[in-house]
Amino acid sequence: MKIIDIRTLVVGNPWKNWVFVVVETDEGITGVGEATGGLSTQPQVAAVEEVKHLVIGRDPRDVHAIWNYLYLSQFLNLSSATSGIEMACWDILGKSLGVPVWRLLGGKVRDHVRVYANGWYTGPHTAQGFAAKAKEVVAKGYTALKFDPFGGAYMKMSRRESRHCREIVAAVRKAVGPDVDVLIEGHDRFSVQAAIEVANWLAGYDVTWFETPVNSNDLEATVAVARASPVRVIAGERWKDPRLFARFLAEDVTDIVNPEPLGVGGIWRTLEVAAIARAHDCDLALHICAVTPNIFIQECFDDFLEPWTSRVLKGYLRVKDGHLEMPDAPGIGVELDEREAKKHPYSPKNFLRLFEPGWERREGARS
Repeated sequence: MKIIDIRTLVVGNPWKNWVFVVVETDEGITGVGEATGGLSTQPQVAAVEEVKHLVIGRDPRDVHAIWNYLYLSQFLNLSSATSGIEMACWDILGKSLGVPVWRLLGGKVRDHVRVYANGWYTGPHTAQGFAAKAKEVVAKGYTALKFDPFGGAYMKMSRRESRHCREIVAAVRKAVGPDVDVLIEGHDRFSVQAAIEVANWLAGYDVTWFETPVNSNDLEATVAVARASPVRVIAGERWKDPRLFARFLAEDVTDIVNPEPLGVGGIWRTLEVAAIARAHDCDLALHICAVTPNIFIQECFDDFLEPWTSRVLKGYLRVKDGHLEMPDAPGIGVELDEREAKKHPYSPKNFLRLFEPGWERREGARS
């Protein structure tokens, strides 16, 4: 089996342009991966176009060899292109053998995983609005939800802004009750001192974690906040090098990290990070859960996506009672309908500008 072509397909939704990677083979088996960038689309497409000639003609079932060649060829640089191609190759390998990817990785350790809702808030920046939406989330069966209450804040907040954010968190906690995990997203917003101040008042609302309160690329600042915070601090979504996880966990300041498979290099590298975390008795909030023992919870946007999403990406599982079942379909378990996908093209409006007022409405190209 040989790779004969690698293509990208951009699917625009109101708050993120998804970049899918399609790997085609001479035996008619097609694999699908993802190379989405948070606030970057065209560079991700160009990255795939630039490296695809390096692997055309190779056997996609040699997943590790392809990944390593791309890594070395890009001067030890990890890109979303590498991650997307790697995922698509796993998909092809699974389909060629008629088994799900988790079977190739040693079999599943669970039949289902608890998920937390994200992307559920699409309204005005008010305590009443957040509370009403949070009630809807819990009514769907979720036992955990994540949100960013901080509006367009950057580095510091005024007393008025801080009070307003407290009102939002308090309203959500009251709306969902004491038994639901409330997870707070910081989106790298604050200085060390401001983050510690926020963490201190978050503790009063029994939140489960405070995610990326300071610039993720500043490991020392992240450690400083985690050490001083009365609330669990988690980080890792923007880290590409597993050694950053090792350094962070060696400080013994948290027991949960959240690597992003697209960032660390795909499926296998994510499992390497999971092994590092397990060596430190640390769990993961992850997007790959079937084969990883040390999973705390998984992020999930599925119930809050555009209604047409299920027609574009067929086969993805629905949340039931706050959990996802492990897929049994060969490969990754989903199929990309390219005709449907092309009905939702790229738009430069489809980004969350996280330091601008009103970003939480997630209006994008609909506005």
